[in-house]
Amino acid sequence: MHPTTSDANPRSAIEAAARALGFDAIGIADVELSEDERHLEHWLARGWHGQMNYMARHGRRRSRPGELLPGTLRVISTRMNYWPGDAAPAAQVLGQTETAYVSRYALGRDYHKLVRKALRALAEAIAAIAGPHGYRVFADSAPVLEKALGRNAGLGWIGKHTNLIARDAGSWFFLGEIYTDLPLPIDAPASAHCGSCSACIPACPTGAIVAPYQLDARRCISYLTIELAGSIPEALRPALGNRIYGCDDCQLVCPWNKFARAAAHPDFRVRHGLDAPRLAELFGWSAAQFDQRMRGSAIYRIGFVRWLRNIAVALGNAPSTGAVLAALHARREDDSPLVREHVLWALAAHRAR
Repeated sequence: MHPTTSDANPRSAIEAAARALGFDAIGIADVELSEDERHLEHWLARGWHGQMNYMARHGRRRSRPGELLPGTLRVISTRMNYWPGDAAPAAQVLGQTETAYVSRYALGRDYHKLVRKALRALAEAIAAIAGPHGYRVFADSAPVLEKALGRNAGLGWIGKHTNLIARDAGSWFFLGEIYTDLPLPIDAPASAHCGSCSACIPACPTGAIVAPYQLDARRCISYLTIELAGSIPEALRPALGNRIYGCDDCQLVCPWNKFARAAAHPDFRVRHGLDAPRLAELFGWSAAQFDQRMRGSAIYRIGFVRWLRNIAVALGNAPSTGAVLAALHARREDDSPLVREHVLWALAAHRAR
């Protein structure tokens, strides 16, 4: 039988266990998400999810935790900082257009397995603290409204760019969740502190933040370079600049990120020089080199063809140097029609300039 909230308050013991496992903060929320469900359905109805069909396929299980895991009473939300303190400065890399920019969250090892492993250990620790419980852990791995749940658990507020922001940590962190049937005491939701600031909206290179709190993912560079399987729309290619995997611009201009803290976990340190690699060098990788170097990285999931597609666009936006043009010409006859198309576009862009 589960202890009731009147028997004991295990909150401090759970928090101590979480910090021992590498989490920087935790919060506990109930499962009420009706307002967020309406927001999600409106977003889907507009088609702003693009090719992310899984967003619609899972239906209301995303906003109704009890339908995903029957018996769920509480959601324990966690934060784990990922900002790579050892990385080359982001603004500097974005300004060096023969250099590739990789979203800061993907510079180290893939967070999915790391966070899930820590969540399972935390769930076991909670069983020792509060009694056996039915649970399931998530780290961007199932239909979960993680930002809404994190807000309700007091971890931060959803900013105008639609990312979660914490007053004491900015937004450079991963979220994870434990769905549990324990009736744990809940935390107060976080209040919003964007105020009149809207720096993130004009900072978006492709205008994906169409209004405060409204994101058209079809224009988002993270969607275009990671989720989109086919051809990147030509009209948007110049705006990608040298961003080959994801985009951080809306976070880079957020004033709350002056409070961001570097990741403590060694797995989030930069691997393979991805914080400031040369585009031409990356474009010369073989499939075997990509497999060897990106296995264990979040980047691995997009595969070698999309990787080359993204780099081809960035090379098209780069200066017309000998190294850039040679790299593009070397893949004019690439085996992939998708890569060839983007290479030809890039070469045409250089000719036009």
